[in-house]
Amino acid sequence: MKALVYEGAEVMTFCEAPDPTPGAGEQLIRVEAVGICGSDMHGYMGHDDRRPPPLILGHEAAGIITGGPRDGERVTVNPLLTCRTCAYCLAGRENICQTRELLSMPPREGAFAQYVATRDANLVTVPDDVPLQTAALAEPLAVSWHTAKLVLDALHPSMERRALVIGGGTIGLAAALCLKAMGCDDVTISEPNPGRRAHLEANAWDKVTDAPQGMFPIVVDAVGYAATRAVSTEHASAGGVIAHVGLGEAAGGLDIRRMTLQEITFIGTYCYSAEEFRETAQAIFEGRLGALDWFDTRPLDQGDAAFSEIHAGQVAAPKTVLLPWS
Repeated sequence: MKALVYEGAEVMTFCEAPDPTPGAGEQLIRVEAVGICGSDMHGYMGHDDRRPPPLILGHEAAGIITGGPRDGERVTVNPLLTCRTCAYCLAGRENICQTRELLSMPPREGAFAQYVATRDANLVTVPDDVPLQTAALAEPLAVSWHTAKLVLDALHPSMERRALVIGGGTIGLAAALCLKAMGCDDVTISEPNPGRRAHLEANAWDKVTDAPQGMFPIVVDAVGYAATRAVSTEHASAGGVIAHVGLGEAAGGLDIRRMTLQEITFIGTYCYSAEEFRETAQAIFEGRLGALDWFDTRPLDQGDAAFSEIHAGQVAAPKTVLLPWS
């Protein structure tokens, strides 16, 4: 098969790769659409030791089952593989299973390829009227669905449901969409890139700023750098909640003294449960997260250029989806 292989910092090669072989209880998926995630970008830049080269990245996939009794079924892929037997998994908190695996991290190859293999139980059937390019958004949207649920559950009932989302990429925009779907209508997205800000205003979200003003009971940091954490603690209301979902860098930025004196709750959020992935997919199928037409597409063989342009800040769309068969 053809695949886009990460071979070192800022080096992606479109080349031949071995076809995946499904194991017991797994399916072979013909990948029709696969999104570029922020974590793929971290790997591409050589900043993620969990993704050593050579490796096929990509975990935001949708496609068609090939072979077996479900042959031809259109599916979106939950790439998080867990043990299903530990206390976390049994409690429905699979996202913090201590032996979890993810497509695109060893020992699992990812989906920037014409085929990928994964567990049958991790596949959600996609209705015929939903494009597979849209269905590929289920994974990043599920990350933000999980974040929105956590932050709203943690918010004191006396506080206003008004939010600031830092970062207008996929996770930030998705957080805004998920918060709105859960009853939080007043959401501001902070995005410094003027091209992306204009794209958001024209295609997806009408309340966008380059620099937030005032205080917010809910703050979602969808970037995860020291600078954005500093903005989070600066603009979180007393008694408010900060949800940290970005993975930009590991340290710095939090004003712990202010968080303590103002009793601000800080929540680290990671991935989603299996149930939340299914909930998100259903919300997509029912149109509860909007038109979801704010992504760009590229053929997989142009993936290296797509990564380079995203890294350079030249891509306005919050999401780029690669098409292995175009």
